[in-house]
Amino acid sequence: MAETLRAEITAGRHAPGERLPGEHELAQRFAVSRGTVRAALAELADQDYIDTRGGIGSVVTFDGAVLDPRSGWARSIDAVGVEVRTRVLRIATVVDEVLAAEIGSAVTAFVAIDRMRLADDVAISLERSRVPLTGALRRVLTDGLVDDSITATLDGAGLVPARAEQWVDVVPLDTADAERLGRPPGTPFLHSRRVSHTATGDFVENVESLLAPERFRLHMRFGGAQ
Repeated sequence: MAETLRAEITAGRHAPGERLPGEHELAQRFAVSRGTVRAALAELADQDYIDTRGGIGSVVTFDGAVLDPRSGWARSIDAVGVEVRTRVLRIATVVDEVLAAEIGSAVTAFVAIDRMRLADDVAISLERSRVPLTGALRRVLTDGLVDDSITATLDGAGLVPARAEQWVDVVPLDTADAERLGRPPGTPFLHSRRVSHTATGDFVENVESLLAPERFRLHMRFGGAQ
């Protein structure tokens, strides 16, 4: 029950500020006891999806998109019905000796792909990807991305990520990034870095993303299916 309501909320079927059906109605819908309903609502409240208020009921508080790095940030926020536009800021060759050392590569040149995403004409993310400067990916410098997608471009080059490491923290925007994103310097943004490799260990992508916290949230689950 909690899983179904959570999916409905993140898909936008229950808008922020909307009151969920009462316990009796939910118990009838899911054919469960009111005790089960209360437990599910308490779980959603603990995860900041709803707020249960005396005399009012359970009100949806979630207003954003669950970050699912398997599908990418754009698809995550598209899932809640928000139209997202992507603006390519740069496609160029760069030398990054630090990244080369981290991934154990003797080659220090990479293709840099910097993009900005906008929703309702407001910048919501700034993403800096670094991919191998291979023969197939070298064409990106002249031909651009396949279907405007890094994922499709990497697939076309035979680079399919099978494992990755990811780090997420919060950083204040520096002056340059604040100007790009149209925010005051020092505005806190989510900062994500993901490094992916193929099943055989070949480097696929290093991507660092700055994400507007009012649009994104990170939801992680551990353990077996519930």
